[in-house]
Amino acid sequence: MEDIITVRGMVLKHSPSGDYDWVATILTRERGKITAFARSARKPVAKLSGTVEPFCFGTYKLFAGKNSYNIVEADIDNYFEGFRGDLEGACYGTFFLELAGFYTRENNEDVELLNLLYLSLKALLKESIPNKLVRCIFELRALLIEGEYPGAPKDLKLSESCLYAMEFISQTPLERLYTFNVTEEVLDELCRVVRLFRKRYIDRPMKSLEMLGTFDDAL
Repeated sequence: MEDIITVRGMVLKHSPSGDYDWVATILTRERGKITAFARSARKPVAKLSGTVEPFCFGTYKLFAGKNSYNIVEADIDNYFEGFRGDLEGACYGTFFLELAGFYTRENNEDVELLNLLYLSLKALLKESIPNKLVRCIFELRALLIEGEYPGAPKDLKLSESCLYAMEFISQTPLERLYTFNVTEEVLDELCRVVRLFRKRYIDRPMKSLEMLGTFDDAL
């Protein structure tokens, strides 16, 4: 059927609709951020049950209606199940999903941000890099992808190591972003930079930050 399209993407959020449905926001490679209904997915034995939970990444077959999409079939590659036993990681990940939702617009392609989101969630499940550093890297690189990254702020006195880290974050290929670490002092500097940029460029409260503040004292 020509009205059936196939997309790959990640569920950013979902909410109940009617008695048994979910309505999901999915960031996709092919059509950017879309809203799609998963009919009867709230029934435990439904075919789509569990396929539109936040963090689900996979392939979705959609029926394209005039004003919305309906999910016909879903094949999930990664549920990011590691977050189920990692409340801290889940809180960071939820913030990443919310921030990705803030930056993207309906049906506007944003493949690079989707790739960054996926790699950043995977980085949160590693023990080799602190979650706070993953957050700083994600926020700075997301700004760059969205064309709002201003470079090092001139009103903050930053060490050479911090400036080098910022240059690495802005210039290195995505697949190498999470291959380095920094000292506590440099991480504190990066957190200051990110906090400044967030206040400057995010024009609405981020709900996920309240819970994340339990684990991250540099927000």
